[in-house]
Amino acid sequence: MIARHYIFSGRVQGVGFRFAIKQLTKGFDVIGSVKNLDDGRVEMYIQGEEEELDEFIEEMHDSPVGHHIQEQEMHAVALLEGVKGFSIEK
Repeated sequence: MIARHYIFSGRVQGVGFRFAIKQLTKGFDVIGSVKNLDDGRVEMYIQGEEEELDEFIEEMHDSPVGHHIQEQEMHAVALLEGVKGFSIEK
């Protein structure tokens, strides 16, 4: 089990990006959250088995919202504590 922190930039706000990510997680065994940042980027914390996370990210890039991503940053982080399911944060 691993956890990752992603930052997505591009046209990722105002296009249903967070909702699409949440919907996409339903097909994967992952937990975490996604939220808009004040600077126009989107932040996501996600946890699961490494292969599952890699498949999720690949599927996300292949999805209709994937073309909105111009840049993606990823960092490994400590396991998420107290998180159940996947949520959109305000």
